[in-house]
Amino acid sequence: MNQINIQYYKVASSEFILGSYGDKLCMLDFRYRKMRNSIDNRIQKFLNAQYIEKDSEVLKETRKQLDEYFSSKRKKFELPLLMLGTKFQKSVWKELLKIPYGQTASYLELSRAIGNEKAVRAVANANGANAIGIIVPCHRIIGSDGSLTGYAGGLPFKKKLLDLENNLLAM
Repeated sequence: MNQINIQYYKVASSEFILGSYGDKLCMLDFRYRKMRNSIDNRIQKFLNAQYIEKDSEVLKETRKQLDEYFSSKRKKFELPLLMLGTKFQKSVWKELLKIPYGQTASYLELSRAIGNEKAVRAVANANGANAIGIIVPCHRIIGSDGSLTGYAGGLPFKKKLLDLENNLLAM
């Protein structure tokens, strides 16, 4: 069986699980999220692999870039990604990558961007299934009325991420 190298990464108010397969990052997710089993099962099934707690070059680089992001020294991540999901989910995640640092979009705007305005609920579900958080910036999706909406790491952490990005833009 194949292996997915995993490591844990902590910040002040949260803990993440990072995963690499080969030389690509396949997971940067909240360690204790509600959908943990679902995300883990999907990743392991897609890759026919199991988790092994072992470091890798891509995981080291991911931690370095996250440290820079959280210390307001990085706006753009430069990591090889392996997004594991359906064709539809991948289309949503690719659109998320296009949302600029410090900006937000609504689920409706994201639905329009993938060419299916009526897929708002499916887009929201794909957003919630994102296993490469922060780098694939699902935290930049807000409600059409500008309100913060669900987030795997909780709304307070989502607000911290958006504030971090907005404060750096103001500098």
